[in-house]
Amino acid sequence: MSTPSSWPLPPESIRFVIPRRVISELAQHPLSSGLYPLGMGYYRQATGHHMERDVHDDNLLIYCLDGEGDLEAGGKKHRVRPGDILLIPKGIPHSYKARRKNPWTIYWVHFHGHHASDFVQHLALPRSDLPHLVMPIGIHSRLVSDFEALLEARESTYNINAYICAANQLRQIMAHIALLQPLARHKQSGEGIDIERVHSLMQARAHEQLDLDTLAETVNLSKYHFVKKYKEITGTTPINHFIQLKIERACHLLDTTNNSINEIAFAVGYEDAYYFSRIFKKLMGVSPSQYRKMRTGAFPYKGD
Repeated sequence: MSTPSSWPLPPESIRFVIPRRVISELAQHPLSSGLYPLGMGYYRQATGHHMERDVHDDNLLIYCLDGEGDLEAGGKKHRVRPGDILLIPKGIPHSYKARRKNPWTIYWVHFHGHHASDFVQHLALPRSDLPHLVMPIGIHSRLVSDFEALLEARESTYNINAYICAANQLRQIMAHIALLQPLARHKQSGEGIDIERVHSLMQARAHEQLDLDTLAETVNLSKYHFVKKYKEITGTTPINHFIQLKIERACHLLDTTNNSINEIAFAVGYEDAYYFSRIFKKLMGVSPSQYRKMRTGAFPYKGD
């Protein structure tokens, strides 16, 4: 593991290096060998925090919550602001420091594993071999909770299951960052669309039909540009998302009411119950009536 900084740790901050014997077990266990933490921490208003590494033999992830810092890596200098993710892959010499007048507050984790490079590559920008070292994704309470859950591993002196849990928590963090990236990139470019506004309209009108013209008008775009930008951000089309939302609501009604299939179809905007059932089965793998029977055990969960 790359040596953590020797920054004097105040009471409200955390630095935890996982014992070597535990790391050895994580590296061999099938549930953690792909990706596992080596050390992690939380530095609050880290005045004087700085680090320089000519040899970087693992991977480092930093999430800046507040304040500012500076990173120099790959021959470039980067200013780090709240909501920024720093991802420094193995083998890249680097230095970083908290800004003197407004020092950063950060979560950090060193990590390794035979899938580590795959996760790093997963966070690469389109048409890029490596991730951008500083990725602005914003402050997200769920991501903060994920880091807090990761840090809970330090409370276990020697419980391999707790560390396996931490390893899989790290997987969740990396996957969550990848999920947040597209929307963050569009916001950063100034060319994004107000996804929340679009989704709010879908929620409000899930009981009826919506066409692309109406959805595109809410964000003042042509149908073509709206569909293109929406798919870039979400990975799906707006109509597919709207249909999925309708089917989710239908599932809720099937679970919580005794309404007929015809009534539920009408409640989510389908006048033709047969067509509704076809769409439902295509997405859920079972018909509406089979889905309803599953809650009583009258139909097997796995279906046919």
